Amino acid sequence: MPLSSHRRLAVSTTLVAALAAGLAPAGNAFAVSPAPAAPVRTATAAVPAPDMEGVVAALDSAMANGAPGAMARFTGPGGVQSRTVGVRDRVSGASMDIHARFRIGSVSKTFSTVVLLQLAQEGKVELDTSVNHYLPGLLPDDRITVRHLLTHRSGLADYTNAMFADTVPGFEAVRNRVFGFQELVDLSLSEPRTTEPGVSYKYSNANFVVVGMLIEKVTGRPVADAYKQRIFKPLKLRNTSYVHPDTRIKGLHVRGYLHPDAAGDPLVDSTEQTVSWAQSAGAVISDPADLNTFTSALMRGRLLSPEMLEAMTTVTPTDTTNTRFYGLGLRRYDLSCGTQVFGHTGTVQGFYTYTFSTRDGRRSLSAMANTSNHGAANTALGGTLEAAFCGKKPAPAASARSAAPATADLTSRPAERDLPERH
Repeated sequence: MPLSSHRRLAVSTTLVAALAAGLAPAGNAFAVSPAPAAPVRTATAAVPAPDMEGVVAALDSAMANGAPGAMARFTGPGGVQSRTVGVRDRVSGASMDIHARFRIGSVSKTFSTVVLLQLAQEGKVELDTSVNHYLPGLLPDDRITVRHLLTHRSGLADYTNAMFADTVPGFEAVRNRVFGFQELVDLSLSEPRTTEPGVSYKYSNANFVVVGMLIEKVTGRPVADAYKQRIFKPLKLRNTSYVHPDTRIKGLHVRGYLHPDAAGDPLVDSTEQTVSWAQSAGAVISDPADLNTFTSALMRGRLLSPEMLEAMTTVTPTDTTNTRFYGLGLRRYDLSCGTQVFGHTGTVQGFYTYTFSTRDGRRSLSAMANTSNHGAANTALGGTLEAAFCGKKPAPAASARSAAPATADLTSRPAERDLPERH
C-alpha cells in the first residue's frame, strides 16, 4: 500500500513549565587551549516567533520524500509547540506520536562528549594529551589527542563506509551482532588514515568509539553507567536510555524504515537492532522532549563548567559554505536569519534526527523522520530549523520572483551524513 494511504496529521500545542534544573558542574575545570574559532554572534534583534506552519511544511516535505512520518517539538519563551505528521508504524497505521521514543543516532556523540568533558574538568582526562597515554598502544600514532577525537581531526578512518557500502545487506549482517570496542577500532585501523592528526575535519564514527573506550577506562564502569549517572538522572531524562546490546525500544516508540539502494524496492523495518556497530557513537534512544531538555540544559551551563562549555562551542568550518561548523562533539549551524544554533544531527538505520538550541538555551528544536538512506528526506527535515528559529519569511516582492530563496544556504543542499549510508 503506498505511503500516502497511511498519512495522518496530528497537531498539538502545549504550554509547559520551565525546564527542570540539571547537573551542576563537578570539580575544577581543566584548562584547554581552543582551536581557531568562528566567533559566536550575540543577537540584538527581537526573537522571531516560530513559524509552525513552516515546520509542518518541512515535515510534509520529509514525507513527500519517502518518510512514513515525521515530528518536531519546539520550546521557547512562549512554551512548547509540537507537530506530527504521518505514521509511526506502517503496519498498524498508528499515527506519529510526539511522546514516542526513537533511535537518535549520532546525537549520541554529544552525550558522549559531555561525559568526557566532565571527566576533563574533574582532572581525570586532559584534552591535549595523547590518547595512547590513557589507552596504551591502542592507536598507531601518539600524536592523536583526546581533542582530535572530539573534533573529528584524528585521521581515523570511518569503518562504517565499508560496512554499509551495500545498505540493506550491510545492515542485516550487523543487525544482531555484538561488537567489542576493540573490534571496531581494528576495523578502522585496517583502512588508510584520512588525514594527519589535527590537520583537517574528517567525520568518523571511529573517533567516538575510542571516546567510549576512554570513558570506560577512566571511570572503570560501562559507558551506560556514565550516561545514566551524569546526564540522564540529573536532568530527569526518563525516556532516554542506552540499552546496548538489547535490540528493543521499550514502551511507546516509532518504528524506523530503511530505504534500500535500489529505487522502488520495499522499505526495510530496521527498528530492532543492537546498534553495536556504533555504541558510544550512536546507540542512545530518546524522545523530542528529553532532547530539548538536554540541549537547552547543555547550552545554559547545567552540565559543564563555563570553561568546558566554551571549549565545546569553539568551532571550525566543516564545509565551504561557512554556515556549518563543528566544535567538540557539537555542530553549529548558521541560519539565514543570522541565528546560530548548536546541537547535532543523527542518522541510524530508519531514523533521521535534528536537535538544536540557541546558545542561550532559551529556544530548542528536536525533529525526527522515521526513514534513512534517502538524503532528500533528511534535507527536507532540516528545513524545520529555519522555520522554528527564523520565523516566517517575508513574502517575496513581485519583481524579485527570480531571486534565490533566503534559506538556500541551509536547505537546498544535502545534509551532511553522520552514519554513512548510500543515498
